[in-house]
Amino acid sequence: MKIALATPHFPRSVAEALNSVDLLAKEAATQGAVIVCFPETFIPGYPLADYPVEQASAQELTDALKQVCEIAAKHSIAIIIPMDWYEADKFLNVAQVVSANGKILGYQSKNQLDPSEDITWQPGTARNIFEVAGLKFGITICHEGFRYPESVRWAAREGAHVVFHPHLSGSDLKGVELTEWGHVDSPYYEKAMMMRALENTIYFASVGYAMKYQESTSSIISPDGKCVAYQSYGQEGIIIAEIETQKATGYLAKRFKPDLYQ
Repeated sequence: MKIALATPHFPRSVAEALNSVDLLAKEAATQGAVIVCFPETFIPGYPLADYPVEQASAQELTDALKQVCEIAAKHSIAIIIPMDWYEADKFLNVAQVVSANGKILGYQSKNQLDPSEDITWQPGTARNIFEVAGLKFGITICHEGFRYPESVRWAAREGAHVVFHPHLSGSDLKGVELTEWGHVDSPYYEKAMMMRALENTIYFASVGYAMKYQESTSSIISPDGKCVAYQSYGQEGIIIAEIETQKATGYLAKRFKPDLYQ
């Protein structure tokens, strides 16, 4: 089966984000993907310094998710849509999972916040496994996937074939323009993607925004640690990879001996 990662430009509004979801989900479906994942908090957009992002209300987010469900059903493709979310008295950074028939399957919260995010969100507390079209997967969001490999190992030990990793790294205003994937002088992020796949014997699918000064790009890594697809730096678009679930054994993850670390 095929999975897809969508690399859009940073949205200037919820409406613009939803338009990108529609266009890129259609493209992914046309290329035969069963699921497409978008970058971290794509609705309403990550609150970074480049652009002012107004906090959306609970009703605006609920309405946006409903529209994503309609888009998924229209194009017959499952969608992972990262977004802000209100849950009881918490304001969370989550990735909602929508099936190809437009049903909400649940969400994965960001449980390990970057220290800079403590003033924006509250951390979640649960980890989840999802399944669409026979593909079992987990989700880890940005900082926790880069710096807390336990979040990926948990999913691998629970039978995930792939872990999706919506993130944001870089800026449109300042930085260095990367030209070569995984270059020795580049930030460590793409190397971390390789390790999350290799150390767990699963696929790792990391997806970010198209920005002028990216510190990493959307990439799909196979269970042997090789990059099988990546998006050109700074360019909006879709990347697709064929997932061979029999190769995503979770072999190394399942050999982990937690009793040694009590």
